[in-house]
Amino acid sequence: MNKFLFAILFSVISTAVIAQVRPQQSAFRVSTSDTLNYLNPKEYVIGGINITGTVHLDKDVLSQIAKINKGDKILLPGEASATVIKNLYKENLFDDVQMYVTKLNYDTVYLEIAVKELPRLSRLRLLGLHKGEVEDINKKLDDKGKVVNTNLKKHTTDVIKRFFNEKGFLNTTVDIKQRPDPGDPNSLILDVTVDKGKKVMINDVTFEGNKAFSEAKLRHYLSKTRKRKWYNLFGSKKFKEDKYIEDKQNLVEKMQAEGYRDAALISDTVTKHDYQTVDVKLKVYEGPKYYFGKIKWSGNAKFTDAQLNQVLRIKKGDVFSEDLLGKRLSGGGPQGDDIASLYLNDGYLTYSSDPVQTSIAHDTVDLDIRIYEGPQYTINRVTVKGNDVTNDKVVLRELQTLPGQKFNKAALIESTRIIGQLGNFDDQKTEPRPVNYNPQDGTVDLVYNVVEKPSDQVELSGGFGGGQFVGTLGLTFNNFAIKNIFHLKDYKPLPKGDGEKLSIRGQSSGRSYQNYSFTFSEPWLGGKRPIFFSVTAYTQLSSTGQYYAKTDPNYNNLRINGIGVTLGKRLKWPDNRFQLNYSLNFDHYNLDNYPGYLFSNGTSYNIKLTQELTRNSLEGSPIFPTGGSNIRFTLQGTPPYSLFNNINYKLPPTQEQLYHFVEYYKVKFDAQWFIHLAGKFTLLTQTRFGWLGEYNSVVPGSPFERFKLGGDGMQSYQFLQGSDIVGLRGYENFSIVPVGSNYTANNNPGAAIYDKLTFEIRHPVITSTSATIFALAFAEGGNVWDHFSQFNPYNVRRSVGVGARIFLPIFGLLGLDYGYGFDPIPGIPTANKGQFSFSISQSLSGGFN
Repeated sequence: MNKFLFAILFSVISTAVIAQVRPQQSAFRVSTSDTLNYLNPKEYVIGGINITGTVHLDKDVLSQIAKINKGDKILLPGEASATVIKNLYKENLFDDVQMYVTKLNYDTVYLEIAVKELPRLSRLRLLGLHKGEVEDINKKLDDKGKVVNTNLKKHTTDVIKRFFNEKGFLNTTVDIKQRPDPGDPNSLILDVTVDKGKKVMINDVTFEGNKAFSEAKLRHYLSKTRKRKWYNLFGSKKFKEDKYIEDKQNLVEKMQAEGYRDAALISDTVTKHDYQTVDVKLKVYEGPKYYFGKIKWSGNAKFTDAQLNQVLRIKKGDVFSEDLLGKRLSGGGPQGDDIASLYLNDGYLTYSSDPVQTSIAHDTVDLDIRIYEGPQYTINRVTVKGNDVTNDKVVLRELQTLPGQKFNKAALIESTRIIGQLGNFDDQKTEPRPVNYNPQDGTVDLVYNVVEKPSDQVELSGGFGGGQFVGTLGLTFNNFAIKNIFHLKDYKPLPKGDGEKLSIRGQSSGRSYQNYSFTFSEPWLGGKRPIFFSVTAYTQLSSTGQYYAKTDPNYNNLRINGIGVTLGKRLKWPDNRFQLNYSLNFDHYNLDNYPGYLFSNGTSYNIKLTQELTRNSLEGSPIFPTGGSNIRFTLQGTPPYSLFNNINYKLPPTQEQLYHFVEYYKVKFDAQWFIHLAGKFTLLTQTRFGWLGEYNSVVPGSPFERFKLGGDGMQSYQFLQGSDIVGLRGYENFSIVPVGSNYTANNNPGAAIYDKLTFEIRHPVITSTSATIFALAFAEGGNVWDHFSQFNPYNVRRSVGVGARIFLPIFGLLGLDYGYGFDPIPGIPTANKGQFSFSISQSLSGGFN
């Protein structure tokens, strides 16, 4: 009886899952012997398979998915037919699948698989979001043309929620509704309504299991997961899943770095406090505190144990830290104060170390640091790749890694820094790489992979100065090649590639003001040594002659012509970051009733020799340095004409006699230091000082080369008028005058002494080859004096403010600041009451402002 029931049940189940026989549409008749016998299954050979109902899918591919082919054997009725249908359904591509027997011919069967494809997605509409959010999400989805099924809807929902969860929106909801596409009956449009809700903040962060570590210290380790406090300016108060995961790992690493090598995070929970906030609770295990024990060295032949211990700087009894040990062995970074740098700077390119913990007794960890020194490598070939515009020689001549030298990590890092300072390449993408190791002869090749960036600049601006509108057009080609000046095929739009600099600049407000200058510089004069050569010429006219006759008291005119030549050399001592330049300049001034100087009529000549010593060790991008310093010391002077010109200064000399040949000496000191703070914050500290001196006490100070302080620091229409323009944000241009003087910003001839101190905190907003933007906050102070007897470096005009810098390769550096001055300026009540200042092409390559 049980066997009989089992047979009936088996037949019913088989019948339910096998395909049914479809009546023939033709005149074909199925004989009785060809009818399927459900109680007596028979094995058939598949004579053919016809797949119907497909729209987008390939029939051969579907046959492979179904795992059934012509010539296969199949038991009918049986489970094989149900398996075919199951295989197709499993792909989530079909709304319906049926299999029919269309013909039986003794041992051969012909099948038809009829499918109904699920509709495809023709368009996905994101509703309830901003345009930028829609664009960002669409880039992540890219689901057009895919089958609309449960998986697609789930994927869409997950992507959208993940996108907003990363931004702190943990309560995002997604509602998907589908509708037919009127233009395509087998396609659907999905309307996706998104409500991202409000950002979820962190209400509180608590800890359990901590004894040695205070909650305040543990919270400090969670730099991106901070509880909500009004004073929490820099730590994120929004809960972001990815940042939380990073913080949990950082928490454990920091605890282990304090000697708790067994420290671990046992559990963590994030619970909803209210609709907009969550509470974070972490349970930690501290374990015992460990200390370094005996440290043994193995495998070292080049350096003694004592030398390695001196670099390692870890003694028995110091708090155990794997992080510290790793840094001292191979993670010292550019400073080169680790064991790896000791070897790599001496050619041991394949050096490696393995610190093995040989004993852990109570709270002490003994180490055996096993060294593999490998062969000492010499540089064979040095090549540059990626320099599509710049010639190889421009890069290769700057490198500190030369063929025939031992491989040196410090020289490699310095070479990379120098390439970045050239200004022609993206410093973030310069990648030096040792290749072609040859242990047999101990040689290695070096390849510097670089990425060119636009370096030419166009200055096109307009502004008001001196009561008139001044337009400026400037072209600077920073990678010029003068040797190809007559090769028209090399004009792109001018010949490029040799690292020379050509600058042409013009300013004009019509006939009343015109200023034109030309500068050409070659950093490697002759091409064999780093001898810097520069020539500059300029002419300037400022006049009201077009409006007044010469006899009119309102008439004034100034003409300045000048030319200068500079020769410089890169020094090898104290190090190769020093540069010494000598300049000889000739300036001709012709004043006709012109105000703003110590005299207003006559002709004056200024023949000056300048010696400038600089050291530039800036790290990171020239636009946004993150470390290092930039120091410049300048001595300038003219011949002491009063000692041999036979003028009797006891008698009142005329202005023509006093100023026909200007005499003075000048000392300037400028220094910048960049210090990396927490995160991406960088601190700039800058000091500036200038002093204009006299050779002869009976000869008044020079009317030129004086210091004008205040405002944005731009030369504006005062460009090349023989004054040092020094910015002081928060005050009007040129408004800082010596105490007790009767000068104003309009008739300020400048002072003989000045000093300035600046503190500036910077943070990048965008850093890419196409643009660099950073925000800043500053505090600075400065002042001017006429005599050293009045000089007091602590008596300064103070200001604070905020600003931003935008660097676009073609336009240079643009700046906008708002500063507020704390100290009133006598006679100018509005000079310090908050000032906006705009600057162009300031502070490039660590320049001073």
